[in-house]
Amino acid sequence: MGNYMGLTGNLKTVSFPDILQLLATGKKTGILQVSTTARQKEIAFRDGNIVFASSINSSEDLLGNLLLKRGKISKAELEQAITLHKQTGRQLGNTLVDMNLFDKDEVIECLKMQIEEIVYNLFSWQEGEFKFIEGAAPKKALLTVELNTMNVIMEGTRRIDEWVEIQKVLPPDNIKLMLTQSPKTKKDEITLLLDEFKILSLINGERTLLDLIEVSPLGEFVTCRGLYKLITGGLVQSAGRAEAKDDAVENEEEVILSILFTLYNSCFYRIRTLVEEIVGDQNPMFNKYLASFRNGFLIYFPGFDPGSDLNPTFDKFYTEILKIPSLVRMHTVMSALESMLSNQLEYVFYFLGLGIYRQALGTVRKEISAPVAMRRELVKRYKIDENFISSLKKADRVVKLVKGAS
Repeated sequence: MGNYMGLTGNLKTVSFPDILQLLATGKKTGILQVSTTARQKEIAFRDGNIVFASSINSSEDLLGNLLLKRGKISKAELEQAITLHKQTGRQLGNTLVDMNLFDKDEVIECLKMQIEEIVYNLFSWQEGEFKFIEGAAPKKALLTVELNTMNVIMEGTRRIDEWVEIQKVLPPDNIKLMLTQSPKTKKDEITLLLDEFKILSLINGERTLLDLIEVSPLGEFVTCRGLYKLITGGLVQSAGRAEAKDDAVENEEEVILSILFTLYNSCFYRIRTLVEEIVGDQNPMFNKYLASFRNGFLIYFPGFDPGSDLNPTFDKFYTEILKIPSLVRMHTVMSALESMLSNQLEYVFYFLGLGIYRQALGTVRKEISAPVAMRRELVKRYKIDENFISSLKKADRVVKLVKGAS
């Protein structure tokens, strides 16, 4: 069986749920590959249903960690199983069953959860190349599950909507959580779902949200959703700030600078790729435009591909930044990056017109979601998100002025 050529493209033009729907209604068997420069995932289908999924580089660790959190296997046993799995090429789940560490049902339950985590994660991807290879079967998946693709589409879409609400309620990363001593409820009885009960049992007055995600056997989304329900239901409250661990007092400024470095580089990469697609990278006008930004620490932002090994490293950028007096350091960096971003967007408008400018604005706007999700507290405190949005608005004002004048 060869390629199913009808189904290749980019998630920019066809949404992930639409692809799933096509494969489900067509009762397709084969493998869907979705990849960006840095990440790659594969989902296997049989007769339109999802039977397996893997995340290149991380899926085996994911299954092992889920089983580890269930407390039935030690780290040493897991490492032994992983070594064995690599030597024999047999799937990790099977290896764990062979070693009598788990029964098949438990491995399948965890495998199902791992597949869901991988697939649901794809719902938030805004871009990525995809292709469907008809008739292909997963190489090492001797254990498979069967998930109804239509149910997955419904749940995935719901999760994306819920995620926005959940994020509003979740506590900052450094807040310890405890059970509320006297919950205010109108009834004598409280109904908890099993997932919520499992999370409740992990809350001990010391653990923070990040700690709970770390120890929970339920995966990140289900843990956050359960915690959201417990907080809004008045059963869990803050137990004050967690002490910064002495052995790992993080250098806040360094963390913020690394977030800025990644965020703005990704934006410039998006803009550069878009411009290259249209004018070609050999275009002298384009190269002149790129060169016009390269001075001081901005030479580290030529819009390089985040997935390549040839990147200017954050360390070099950071060393350069430390030369700026500490009182004005953050302000200097943020101002320079913001004006560079709005200038680049204005450039796109001047030379390539309104349609391409809007496209660039759209792809760039999505880049802020990753740092916000990772370090919500820090991003808000340093107003990275506000400043980022204001630099987009600045470009917009210029575009409106020019349009008004023409």
